[in-house]
Amino acid sequence: MAKKDLTELSVEERLKTLYQLQTTLSAIDAKKALRGELPLEVKDLEDEIVGLNTRVKNIQAEIADFKDAVSKRKADIMEAEASVARYKTQLDDVKNNREYDTLSKEIEFQSLEIELCNKKIREANIKIEEKTQDLNAAEELINDRQLALAEKKSELDEIVSETRAEEEKLREKSRELELKIDPRLLTSFYRIRDNARNGLGLVYVQRDACGGCFNKIPPQRQLDIKMHKKIIVCEYCGRIMIDPELAGVKTEKPEEEKPKRKRAIRKTKSAEETED
Repeated sequence: MAKKDLTELSVEERLKTLYQLQTTLSAIDAKKALRGELPLEVKDLEDEIVGLNTRVKNIQAEIADFKDAVSKRKADIMEAEASVARYKTQLDDVKNNREYDTLSKEIEFQSLEIELCNKKIREANIKIEEKTQDLNAAEELINDRQLALAEKKSELDEIVSETRAEEEKLREKSRELELKIDPRLLTSFYRIRDNARNGLGLVYVQRDACGGCFNKIPPQRQLDIKMHKKIIVCEYCGRIMIDPELAGVKTEKPEEEKPKRKRAIRKTKSAEETED
């Protein structure tokens, strides 16, 4: 027997299959709900650790730059001290005041350079100390976050392992059902489902109202839904609607209100006398 073309399926068959898909997807959503906020917490911790590692690298680079600066300043000091020693030696051989003044100024200039380099070294060492403290704090925070991440991942893996087999069966069932639904209807269904807060793209009528947004459905529209002749969507929330009987859902019939008994009005004695 040839496989029935999807376009030949009746609206009733499409709605039944679509409802089965919706219940399957809702069951998958329920499995995911067991994980709660854990996946988001794990993702946030991973992102935070990545950011902290980047911060550590930047701090380490800054510390390295300050250390290079200190080394350079120390080299400048050694060079300046050598110049001072050389100029002082030359002072013993000066022949006139002009040479003496020139060498004195050079010695003074190199001495000031030495003082300036020492000041820069002290400032750099203070920065290195501050950055080292920041580095230690960041590394400590990384360790804390890694411990928290390991704990969250372990908790998440435990929950996932408990539901993995059932969830995979449900996913396989949903894939089989998707093959029975024509692509255009399936695309519309998933678009509606993605926009729905509770993940319901198809709902059945409940107490004369849409099972998604709970707005009242006009009687004629309810009749159209029960006829199963066309795909009908809620005019308020856009969800596809299905008759509860077609969905296999038993609904409670509203209890008939008993007619109110009229209370007999007892005439007072004065009223009887007035009538007489």
